[in-house]
Amino acid sequence: MGARAWALLLVLCGTIFLEGIDIAMVAIAIPSIRSDLGLSTGTAAWVVSGYVLGYAGFTLLGGRAADLLGRRRMFLTWLGVFMVFSGLGGFATEGWMLVVARFVTGVAAAFMTPAAMSIITTSYAEGPERNKALLVFAGTSAGGFSLGLVVGGLLTELGWQWVFFTPVLFAGAILAAALRLIPAEPPRPATGPSRRFDLPGAAAAAGAMLLLAFGVVRLEHGFADWPLTVAAALAGLLLVGAFVGIERRTADPLVRLGIFRTGSVVRAGLGALLYLGAFMGFQFVLTLYLQDLRGWSSWQTAVAMIVLGCDVILSPTLTPRLVRRFGNARVILGGFLMAAVGYGLFLPVGADWPYAAMFPTLLLAGTGFALTLGPQMIAATDGVAMREQGLASGLLQTATQFGAAIGISAVTAVYGLVSAGAHEGSGADLSAFRWALVVPVVMVVLGAVVALVGVRRSRGDSSGGARTVAGTPQPASRSAPASPRPAVSEAR
Repeated sequence: MGARAWALLLVLCGTIFLEGIDIAMVAIAIPSIRSDLGLSTGTAAWVVSGYVLGYAGFTLLGGRAADLLGRRRMFLTWLGVFMVFSGLGGFATEGWMLVVARFVTGVAAAFMTPAAMSIITTSYAEGPERNKALLVFAGTSAGGFSLGLVVGGLLTELGWQWVFFTPVLFAGAILAAALRLIPAEPPRPATGPSRRFDLPGAAAAAGAMLLLAFGVVRLEHGFADWPLTVAAALAGLLLVGAFVGIERRTADPLVRLGIFRTGSVVRAGLGALLYLGAFMGFQFVLTLYLQDLRGWSSWQTAVAMIVLGCDVILSPTLTPRLVRRFGNARVILGGFLMAAVGYGLFLPVGADWPYAAMFPTLLLAGTGFALTLGPQMIAATDGVAMREQGLASGLLQTATQFGAAIGISAVTAVYGLVSAGAHEGSGADLSAFRWALVVPVVMVVLGAVVALVGVRRSRGDSSGGARTVAGTPQPASRSAPASPRPAVSEAR
């Protein structure tokens, strides 16, 4: 890639880095925020959950909006919204102000991130160039989260407000560069199918995602107010049914249901949900173990966990070579198996384990991330028509957000149930940690099964004369043919 192509990629990666570092910094600062504002435990939890609801609830809509309303326009607009409401969070003096600011920030990320990913998939030539760009994009995400843990610990010492002000400065720099580097899109017709927006479908999709995300987040409260959790989940499922009915009848649907017949799109989404759920669930349990049981400070915990961010180095260097040599499906399977071994090694965790005993799990989990998320991004968008790249990106991002919510809520629920039924003491706490760690193990094992299906399908497609992209056999797309995707160096 040329200098301009790399510059554009750095700007787009800066967005996913911003999103990752923002989540991590706020998570580290929650204890200080709770103490300073006098928040209850429930309100403090909603500072995090509010962001998850906004992100998970609107990502599908955000991805399709990029296709219909313009990727550059959506990216720049919602990056600006992200910057403004992140700053407003730093001025909050009441819990509800902070929750509202975090919810809107999550909504902004739901529109901004799929737009950034779809700009990559439509600006870089399909094949090795686009694959490398997506792998760098994926690696930057986890790198931002890992670095955010360390930076968040440092900024919290200065004042929790700085974890909200710092992203404003970073977002402002990205916005200034994006205005110059992101190429203008061709004019869109004032009328016609490309300008029609499926408002009933959009409302049903947003309502369904919000209710389902709310139900998932409520799982961490165990059996407390379980009727509310069940009611939210059932209402969300009813809206999913309504959404499907709307999309079948409308002439210009928000989501073309036929995209779910593309096996690679479905497998990539399900795989991303399972791996991200396991990854985030494990990080949550590890944080509790190090801080609550071992008494480590937030700074010590952040430094110990930074090895999880090794994928920011491995994704653009090792993973592309493995993809070219073995194909996406086999690399994804290898990542799941590596994570399963890593999390399994942590199951017999002791009350006084040295860091050297934890290091193999951290390294395997971070490496597995590098081998799964980037190739899943490639698989989720490969062969999809250019006009639906935002939709494909939105589907994948929706899966990752639901995966993160499910993973954290599931380990929290298991930990709470075991703790409630055990006697007090470090032994009881250790037992709760071990049972909670079963959740990420189960999720990555299920993900390995999904990946194995992908390996078998790729073998069948290669024997059936399918086309090959970056060394990975891929079935011919049944969607409408995509327009040629020029390399960035040619689309200036």
